[in-house]
Amino acid sequence: MESESISVPLKTWTMLEADPEDKMTLHVMLRHEASDVEKLKLKLAQVSDPRSPQYKEYLTLAQVGQMVPISESKIEAVRSFFGDAMAEMRLTPNKDIMSIVIRVKDVERLLLTDIIRFVHLDTQMTVLRANASYSLPQSVAEVVYTIGDLLHLPAPMSPIRSKATGLGGSWDNACPGLSGCKGLITPAVLKERYNVPNDTTGMTATTNSMAVAEFQGQYYKPEDLKKFGEGCGINVTVDTDVGKNKDSAGVESELDIEYIKGVAPGIPLSVFYSQEYSLLNWMTQVNGIEDAPLVHSVSYGNDEKQQTSTEYMISCNVQFMKAGVRGISVLFASGDQGVCGRSGCGIFSKHFNPDFPAGSPYITSVGGTDFVGDEIGDETAWKSGGGGFSDTFGIPDWQADLVAAYKADPDAKLPPQHMWNNTGRGYPDVSALGGQKASYCVVTRGLAQGVAGTSASCPTAASIFSRVNGVLLAAGKKPLGFLNPFIYQNGAAFNDVTSGCNSAGQILNKECFTAIKGWDAATGMGTPNFGALSKAAIAASA
Repeated sequence: MESESISVPLKTWTMLEADPEDKMTLHVMLRHEASDVEKLKLKLAQVSDPRSPQYKEYLTLAQVGQMVPISESKIEAVRSFFGDAMAEMRLTPNKDIMSIVIRVKDVERLLLTDIIRFVHLDTQMTVLRANASYSLPQSVAEVVYTIGDLLHLPAPMSPIRSKATGLGGSWDNACPGLSGCKGLITPAVLKERYNVPNDTTGMTATTNSMAVAEFQGQYYKPEDLKKFGEGCGINVTVDTDVGKNKDSAGVESELDIEYIKGVAPGIPLSVFYSQEYSLLNWMTQVNGIEDAPLVHSVSYGNDEKQQTSTEYMISCNVQFMKAGVRGISVLFASGDQGVCGRSGCGIFSKHFNPDFPAGSPYITSVGGTDFVGDEIGDETAWKSGGGGFSDTFGIPDWQADLVAAYKADPDAKLPPQHMWNNTGRGYPDVSALGGQKASYCVVTRGLAQGVAGTSASCPTAASIFSRVNGVLLAAGKKPLGFLNPFIYQNGAAFNDVTSGCNSAGQILNKECFTAIKGWDAATGMGTPNFGALSKAAIAASA
């Protein structure tokens, strides 16, 4: 196995010699049988499609393991290969991810590679990674998708900040205890726009739950949450830390927590931590919990071309499907760089760069919008919101008709075909406010400031779907699970966004995807209407 490569530009990192005795954690993704993955894909479609006789017949953690089992021979092949070099080894409950702790010198010896200590120039975050490709014996490569956290260099988040000067919208400050919030987005603004009542609707079911994922030292200060909550008249607290929090202000983390709780304060919130941006470590946590939170918001990602390999993305997709068949909703931010992504479109031969996981067919992708005017009302596509078509994954059945309609509509004014993949999965699926016209008012380090991006859109959408789940649970119904089939069958439950395009910093605004009536590759189905979604969810569950 030598097809994988380092995954982000090295210009953002400096390289130091690694101590041979240092230990690193690797996640070995064990390969499922192709026929079993097809069964899993079929089961996900059956339990997620409101038109299916098996709608919401979710599986338990044990049943998922039985559907896509990993043979003992595969586990033994990997265990024998690493042998005594493993200082620690643990398997996920379904035995498809083997996490091992191993010394640098043993990684270099066994995988025929060189390990370097990479230091990020801006954040000073350090990680141990291979400097190039790695090799596995054929007998081991046959049973492994990929070895995670060996080549992948995380891309530290850089939240879009703006001064909380009150120069956003014309509305009054709904957080009177926070002087800088006038004209910025607050939970009250979101509730008004997205038809969310100020009572306990959707927040009384004791079995409801939601979560955010945080990486790269993004912790929270309880005092910041308290100040935000008191300033806005909302109880903003974390109910469960999965991993250890540090009393340290991370603007990304505090944005996520303050707004997922700000819109749904009565729903228990878990915060999942990982020091490095590791989808594999996060999925190991989520898919190892029998009663995992029902809705997960994740505001991280990279371009598809920045992933170590297609096999890595496929292994992630299997984990997303496993969550979906258990009735778990997973939402990812679509990115803040428009159609060009983090890699850029190039100069002479331009090509858009779709995001992953936002472009995965097995998660719900959340794009960004701005208000059209200075009042709380109609929205337009945020110019930097991620959206487009995957270069790796095809168009899923649940969106095929609406994607075809978008491409056939002359109002779409599609960019030149050579810039994007006409056969790829379209994203985002939905959107929420996230642009820089009126940033979100966030308390971090004791001060209110404006923060923008789909990192704000994603927890907002997640909180609303969590409250819809609460309506279902209170009525004795099951939660929504994998959201997309329901979303695409209930377009009337969303506020359609019909203007703007996601050109980001490009000079020619034609090189983008335009928001039009119906689904589009800038804002998806539009932004949520809680009241309409709740009625649609009850009707679909009847």
